[in-house]
Amino acid sequence: MRVVIILVLGIPLLVGTAAASGFGALLFGSLPGTVPPENPTVVSQPSYVYDVNGQQIATFREFDLSIPMTKEDIPQTLKDAVVASEDRKFWTHKGIDPEGLVRAAVTNYREGSTVQGGSTITQQYVKNTYLNNERSVERKLNEAVLATRLERDLTTELGSQRAAKEEILYRYLNTVYFGDGAYGAAAAAQSYFRKDVKDLNASEAAALVAIIPSPTRYAPRENLFVAEERRIEVLGEMRDQGMISDGEFDDAKAHFLWPTVLGDPGKPTTAVWPPPDNGASQYPFFVDYVRRYLTAKFEAEGKNPEDELYRGGLVIQTTIDPRLQGLAEDSVTTAYNKAVHDPDHPLAMSLVSVDPSNGFVKAMVGGQDFASSQVNLAIGKLGGGAGVQAGSSMKPYTMAAALEQGVTPQTVYPAVGAWPIPGCRPAGTSQCTITGEAASQMGPAIAESSNTYFAELAYDVGANNVAKMANRVGVSSLDPNKEDYGVTVTLGSYPVSPLDMAVGYSTFENHGVKNDPTPVVKVTSPDGTVLEDNTSRPGTQVLNSAIADTVTDLLRGPVTNGTASKTLADFGRPAAGKTGTTDNNADVWFVGYTPQLTTAVWIGHTDGIHPLKGFGSGPVFGGTVPASIWKSFMKRALDGQPALDFPAPGPLPPPGAALSGNGQIDPSVRRPNERPVPDLPNDCGGPCIVTTPLTAPPPPTTSPPSTAPPTTAGSTTTTTTKGSP
Repeated sequence: MRVVIILVLGIPLLVGTAAASGFGALLFGSLPGTVPPENPTVVSQPSYVYDVNGQQIATFREFDLSIPMTKEDIPQTLKDAVVASEDRKFWTHKGIDPEGLVRAAVTNYREGSTVQGGSTITQQYVKNTYLNNERSVERKLNEAVLATRLERDLTTELGSQRAAKEEILYRYLNTVYFGDGAYGAAAAAQSYFRKDVKDLNASEAAALVAIIPSPTRYAPRENLFVAEERRIEVLGEMRDQGMISDGEFDDAKAHFLWPTVLGDPGKPTTAVWPPPDNGASQYPFFVDYVRRYLTAKFEAEGKNPEDELYRGGLVIQTTIDPRLQGLAEDSVTTAYNKAVHDPDHPLAMSLVSVDPSNGFVKAMVGGQDFASSQVNLAIGKLGGGAGVQAGSSMKPYTMAAALEQGVTPQTVYPAVGAWPIPGCRPAGTSQCTITGEAASQMGPAIAESSNTYFAELAYDVGANNVAKMANRVGVSSLDPNKEDYGVTVTLGSYPVSPLDMAVGYSTFENHGVKNDPTPVVKVTSPDGTVLEDNTSRPGTQVLNSAIADTVTDLLRGPVTNGTASKTLADFGRPAAGKTGTTDNNADVWFVGYTPQLTTAVWIGHTDGIHPLKGFGSGPVFGGTVPASIWKSFMKRALDGQPALDFPAPGPLPPPGAALSGNGQIDPSVRRPNERPVPDLPNDCGGPCIVTTPLTAPPPPTTSPPSTAPPTTAGSTTTTTTKGSP
């Protein structure tokens, strides 16, 4: 045994057929013993999902068809596809492919990581049936030895090598995992294509085989484009090995993967159907979020997420509050049903509500019909979508970045209705000019949603710093390492998700303490082991509390006397928030919060950027329908709870003393008077910095104040024009 291990470990240092022949002779020599008994059958234990009150809302169970699959049921095209892709020498080797092992070992040695596999179909079957998934030299050696023994024993038992190969291929295809809880080709054919395995065509067979190396990466429902590329690769391998002709390859390739939920594309396709019912008839989008969240968790821990979720017998207590979820669905559905719908441009709405104190997702509307589309609009890219533009609801992140750099709320910019973006070409065009309401200070600017004010502010603060701030407080869609953001980041030109925005605003409400969003309170295994426990979440201080509270104080403006004030006039309790409307009124938002709850609402289209219509006369803005949905939900969600006010903000920290993302002062931060500012067609030619003495506020209150909260502005100001002493 020791000699064999040395030889196996030495493979990376050997090249040529001599090494392969020596290793093959060792394994193919006289092997004593027989194949051991199969691993005990693991009873599949479904995982149960519960709401925050302990009521079951879903079941994650293994997709199990009681349809027997015989060797005769397996079409030749499926056999060809799996052999072409997984083991091209399957019909001729004796369990292992020595040359393939050496080739893979040499490649992996050169690359410094595992980039090529050397396991045959027989080895894969042996690993799944007799061994485990442990990554070790000993397990790999046992796998190779058992593969040769199995082929030897079956050849003796069945009378020929061909019969033994057919038996092994049948066993392999009857047990291999195809993702989404489907074990075996019969289950996979029904799950993905709604047909018997014997009726699979070349395109469908290639699509199934493409999944085998990585059921998560090549999942056709969740990673459609990656799965399509892999399907074509498998078809190409079939063609190159003479299993299909060039014409058959071209025909199968043309039948691209297409989710049936997207309707008829008007071309021949390989139709992929929605997954089998997982028992989530009540809250399908939220349960989908739970599944994706836990899948990512288990993958990060090096576990098989399908084994854990569909067979592991987990008890999953979630954060969803059924009362709030019902109110969210009612508020969204009421608005949706009032709209006049354009069949050419499907209308979509989403709502996410988060507890800012711990990041618990309390309610989620990810779309209008899960059966028609499993794209979860509430969670953006995580849910299979691309995200949507946020419009002016991104402006609070610019305020936070500016306040951290020492800009005060009394900073004055020239009240211009149009501002040319410095350095933008071609100059003077609409793409290079920011237009919108003019306002001289931060408070009126956020209340009126002044585009020119915030474009100038973002330019001086640094667009990259705005994006980094947004990411730091919770907008995960924005890459903090990207260094080429434009000033339009403050106008919401980059895609985000409703969950992103709810988390970002929650950090402001929670005094700069960020809690990553979670749909899970606790996950427990059948033996009582706690796999995740979020019952106590302290969060992370990512923003100075005075800055966060100042942002909240400024965000009262849009609610009380700004873009949402007409809709929210009768809300009846302190609130902060911001509207968002993109170009041509294509995406409209309202994101707002009280001390107890943060909610983001988005309305748009799923098929591209089209102006929103059908809500009565005139265009739709963030302060109209989205704010109305927000109010309808939040008033009822908070019914019976005290009308708490936000604490008055404390003194702002001096420039450079505020907490940056990693707890250190960011050397890239530059104050406005250290940045070049272009000549502007107005009085002061640039930002006018206004300073004011700040007095210490009273202690924060957790109950409704008896008087109106103090403002951050002082009664006197001193104005200093940029470039002046």
